Order: sequence, then C-alpha cells, then structure tokens
Amino acid sequence: MIIFTPMKITKKQTIGENLLYVMVWTAIILVPVLNSQMMSEMHINFENVTIAWRKIAPYLTIFLVHNNILAPMFMLRHKYRIYLILNIILIVGLFWMVDLYEDHLALNTPVSEIPQDGMPHKASFSDLEMYWNVILAFFMIGANTGIKLMYQSIRDEQKMEQLKRQNLQAEMDYLKYQINPHFFMNTLNNIHALIDIDTETAKTTVIELSKMMRYVLYDSGSEIISLNNDVQFLKNYIELMRIRYTDAIDIRVEHPKDLSEQVSIPPLLLIVFVENAFKHGISYNHSSFIHLKIEVEDDKVIATFCNSRHPSVNQKPSAGIGLENVRKRLELIYGTRNYTLKITEKPDTYHVKLIIPSLHA
Repeated sequence: MIIFTPMKITKKQTIGENLLYVMVWTAIILVPVLNSQMMSEMHINFENVTIAWRKIAPYLTIFLVHNNILAPMFMLRHKYRIYLILNIILIVGLFWMVDLYEDHLALNTPVSEIPQDGMPHKASFSDLEMYWNVILAFFMIGANTGIKLMYQSIRDEQKMEQLKRQNLQAEMDYLKYQINPHFFMNTLNNIHALIDIDTETAKTTVIELSKMMRYVLYDSGSEIISLNNDVQFLKNYIELMRIRYTDAIDIRVEHPKDLSEQVSIPPLLLIVFVENAFKHGISYNHSSFIHLKIEVEDDKVIATFCNSRHPSVNQKPSAGIGLENVRKRLELIYGTRNYTLKITEKPDTYHVKLIIPSLHA
C-alpha cells in the first residue's frame, strides 16, 4: 500500500498550482503576438507587441509579489489586516509610479512620435484611468487568492486524511503488539525450572521461544501475514504452554495441511483467543480442554476456539484488554460488517467463532 506523506502531497499540489499560473500568464503574454497574426499582418509588429507587454508588466509584477510574498506570508497565516494594507500600498503605489513614468515619457516625447490620436500609450492593461487599473488589479489578486485558498483547502483535506490513516495505523500497531508480556515472563520461568530437570527440553524451548519473539518483532510488522506462518506461531505458543501443564489437559489443534501461502490474515489476531483459552480454561483441579480449529472456505478464514470454563476459579472469563483490542482491530481492518465474531458462554464451556475475509498477499 502506497502512502503519500504530507510533504509529498504539499509538493504535488504546489506544482499543480504553479503550473496553472504559468499556463495563464503564458497565454496572456502570447496574446499580443497572436493578435498580430489574427490581424493578417505580414510581419509581427514588435513595437506594438512591446507596448502591449509594457501594459501587462504592472499586473504581472503585482501578481508575482502577491502570489509569492503577500499571500503566503500574511493571507494564509490569517494576518488579514496587514495583508490588505500591503496590497493597497502595492497596487496604488505601483500604478502611481507607472503614471508618473508615463507622464515623464509624454513630456519628453518628440511631437513627431506622438500617436495620431494625440494620446500617449499608458503602461496599463488598457488605456484607462488609474482607479480602473486599481480595480482590475484587485480583481486579479482576488482571483489569485481564490485559487490559493482552493489549493490550500485541498492540501489541508489531504493532510487530514493522511493524518487519519496514520492514526489508524498507529492504533492498529499498538493493539497488535499488546501480547501479554506475562506469557514471556512465565515461559522464561518455566525454562529456568527445566534447566535443572531436563536440559535438552530447556534448550529446545529456548529455540521455540526465540522463533516466537522473532515473529512478534519482525514478521508481524507487515499489514498481513501468511496464515501458515500465523498457525505455526500459534502451535509454538501452545507447545510452550504445554510445559506448564500435565498430559491430562486435552489440547487439540486442527488446521488445513495443504494451505496456500497466498492465504493471509492480519498478524497477531488469533493469538489473543488462544491466550484467553489458556488463561481462563485451564484448572489444575478439574478436567480441562482447549480445542482450536482453523478452516478456509470460499475466501474466508474460519477460526473456532473452544475451551473448558471454571466459573468458581475465573468469574469473568471473557473480561480483559486483549479481547476488546481484537474487536477494535477487526473494526479498523474490516469495518463493522465484513467480519463475524460470535462468543458463546455456557456454564462449563467458552466458545468463540471468528470469520474474516482471506487477504491474499
């Protein structure tokens, strides 16, 4: 899954916005050249083109200053008062200087070079009075402001969406790695006891524990994991837990033998149910059992957990952070309708059935 970082999103949107401005101003600058061709002139009148460009220049200057300095530094930072004042100073001041410059040119233009209409060409978008040029300039920066706000809104929306995805991912990671640390502590205590009793079994147990820890730390970092790998993790867990109990405990694990490696599920999802089964379903004084069955049917993974229940020892076998975390993870990953989690409690048994879509790697 490809995730765009906020920096990449901002850069992409900025390029799109700048490209729009370049296209618009390129069209405006080319209009005088194209107009000469449309007038069926044999050759482009570069003097007229230069005059037209000189008329466009004040607006281009205002746009560049507004777009690159005033809008980013003041408008987008919500400093509206100073933003408005600086725009007024920029527009009025620039056209005032342009008028002074045009008046100076008019006074120093030889009579022979004065146009036939007797009026010198002003350096403005049209030969209008100064207040019309100011109004046109304000319309222009208004359009520029609208475009910048539109792109800023798009960037903010994408950043918020990205932040939501990151928060969901962080929450799923937090829930995923909340395997009961007491399991590792208890297993290490069992290994410590085995060292004096059965050294070879202790060595084997250390290897199995290292495999589990490697799975938790590295393999489970992916969004999905092969169901085969997850089942093997469960079997390793169960074998380590057997150390603590006698053979009188009925522990059964059923799973497909020819399961495709392409069938995948979220990692560390099933272990919580197995852990709860050992925590609440085992008694040293009463007959106990844990039955686990995993099936794959029609692109769905069906996991069934059934264990004995001893209410006198464990009054609330369904309580605990682990099960609640599983519910949250399921909702985050599959939504509210794409999975089934059914828990049935009876006086002497505790039954869980989980049906989730198969995720293909």
